[in-house]
Amino acid sequence: MSSSLKLSRRNFLQSAGSAILGSGLATTLGNFAANAANTSGYKALVCLFFKGGIDCHDTLFPYDTTSYNRYTELRPSLLSDYEAQPGGSTRLRSELLELSPLNSSDFGSRAFALPPELSGLHSLFENGNAAIVPNVGPLLRPMNRTLYNDDINARPLRLFSHNDQQSTWMGLAPEGQRFGWGGRFADAVQASNANVNNTFTAISVSGNDLFLSGENAFQFQINNGGALTIRDLDQPSLLGAGRNSAILPALLTEHFTGNRNGDIFERDVATITGRAIDSNQLFNEAIGTTSPFTVSFPDTSLGKNLRVIAETLGARNTLAVNRQVFYVATGGFDTHSNQAGDLPRLQRSFDEAISAFYTATVELGIENDVTLFTASDFGRTLIINGDGTDHGWGGHHFVVGGAVNGRRILGDVPPFDVDHDQDVGRGRLIPTTSIEQFAAPLGSWFGLTNDETIAALPRLPSFGAIPNII
Repeated sequence: MSSSLKLSRRNFLQSAGSAILGSGLATTLGNFAANAANTSGYKALVCLFFKGGIDCHDTLFPYDTTSYNRYTELRPSLLSDYEAQPGGSTRLRSELLELSPLNSSDFGSRAFALPPELSGLHSLFENGNAAIVPNVGPLLRPMNRTLYNDDINARPLRLFSHNDQQSTWMGLAPEGQRFGWGGRFADAVQASNANVNNTFTAISVSGNDLFLSGENAFQFQINNGGALTIRDLDQPSLLGAGRNSAILPALLTEHFTGNRNGDIFERDVATITGRAIDSNQLFNEAIGTTSPFTVSFPDTSLGKNLRVIAETLGARNTLAVNRQVFYVATGGFDTHSNQAGDLPRLQRSFDEAISAFYTATVELGIENDVTLFTASDFGRTLIINGDGTDHGWGGHHFVVGGAVNGRRILGDVPPFDVDHDQDVGRGRLIPTTSIEQFAAPLGSWFGLTNDETIAALPRLPSFGAIPNII
């Protein structure tokens, strides 16, 4: 078989398995070199992606008086909009929740805070179960303002573009990239035989997105009700009430087992469809047997999606997995206008969902084995456009879990000002921590060797110290 045919067939298999049927299925096409260092026990990574680009300057606040006063000088109309909100402004210094990081000496006289809408994350931070990694974003090499202005080739491609920067965060390259680093992590643990059933290694609750796309690992898609199903398989309209669920699978199975003379693509579709039916049934039965949580998840899309991920964690033994990577996205963060009206609501929503999710991992007794981290297209401009903010670059992110090096701000927080060395204009932050530096300690904790980590994050050697996130 020619290499071009193999590639074409593999692409067909991946698109068929995830887009047509809604279930990604692990295959044995190709090999990932080396075995992971340690796949004993259970560990899970959960990527929570804020689509649209969350305003980092309206999430992590300056709290020392000098920095806060300068912040108010740079955002007067936006802060006036906050004052006009029902109940008054939650951005007054007196309303902010001061952080007390264990490494506060790293920042001299500077201090930081979260808005009251993030009270759950504030509590997780103060209790040592969350950390903040500031100013993370795509880089080709360490960069400052001078290099940015002097060498256009040193800049990452297509900065400030939603689609391209989402792709770069998930796959380290602009739109058109085939594999995400979450999928590469899944490739590594599958090659190490970490899971008896590879079907459930990479699970997306937000559709077929780049982050979990691996060379060998396929993403298994679910929604907040469980595994996706093949349309009409359980519907009564085709064959009569109560008959589809028994008749159609039997007909399909007969075709699968009897179809030995069809062409290669027909056999692949038959194989994928058959496995999808079995996998969906196994998944739904597994999460259906998990005990209800004491914690109440918020009745929001994100709350429901994190709840089903927590239920999946509870079914880990039934699903026969030791390593899992999850992906969930939530949108609405492109706040060019009405930021004071929209962002607090969004922050409260993800704060409540993350807090409930962490509590659920405690109930399951695996809070030290599950790490949730946030990501987003980019941060936003410190300089406002009136009642909103525009596309930025670096942004501040949370890492949550019992194994996290918590109650710390792990990296540089640029001044809440303009015209400094990490500002390319209007308060767009040049990242001081690359995506690779952010991802590498997560991969190491997950069980990847150094070689596997670099295979998943090939530009990692271009950067310096890796933050001690976990």
